[in-house]
Amino acid sequence: MKKILTFSATALAAIIALSGCSTGTEGGAMPGMDHGSSAMSTAQGPSIDGEHNAADTMFAQMMLPHHSQAVEMSDIMLAKPGMDAKIIALSKDIKAAQAPEITTMTNFLNSWGEPTAMTGDHAMEGMMTSADLDKLKAAEGTEAARMFLIQMTAHHEGALQMAKTEVVDGKNSDAVSLAKTIVSSQEAEINDMKDLLAAL
Repeated sequence: MKKILTFSATALAAIIALSGCSTGTEGGAMPGMDHGSSAMSTAQGPSIDGEHNAADTMFAQMMLPHHSQAVEMSDIMLAKPGMDAKIIALSKDIKAAQAPEITTMTNFLNSWGEPTAMTGDHAMEGMMTSADLDKLKAAEGTEAARMFLIQMTAHHEGALQMAKTEVVDGKNSDAVSLAKTIVSSQEAEINDMKDLLAAL
């Protein structure tokens, strides 16, 4: 953890020192060329200037593979023939929400000067094993729908834990705002999935 904090401080100092002569950023924005977004970033406590802490970094780094797996699970269901329309709709909704969030969190880490992958082993609540995913791929019909709902509910509950930790411990306002969005959207989807499961 000390290494992360030291690197973050160094990255912050370097970015501040170079901000006056930088010709652009990862997102392609050029200082002086886009006053609207600059003003908005300043008001929100910008992610571009590296103002973040270790909790922000861990949140983004852990949520990236977590979201990627949710997209993978949704793709598995979308590839199954004859799947219930409500399960298809749910899978599409999950992809539509989480794929852009993956891009956002990747941009956060790049702008903070942090790696997108964590070093060392870190347990993430709700992650499925390779065996779990193999079972989901092999399942069909109602069995597949039931398995998906059970697995994705557990997966969402794990994401909620990480997002709620970020809301409490995070420093970067953009990352905290994203965490709050994840809490709101995934709590609603958990309720929907429980209703769908009960109806099977």
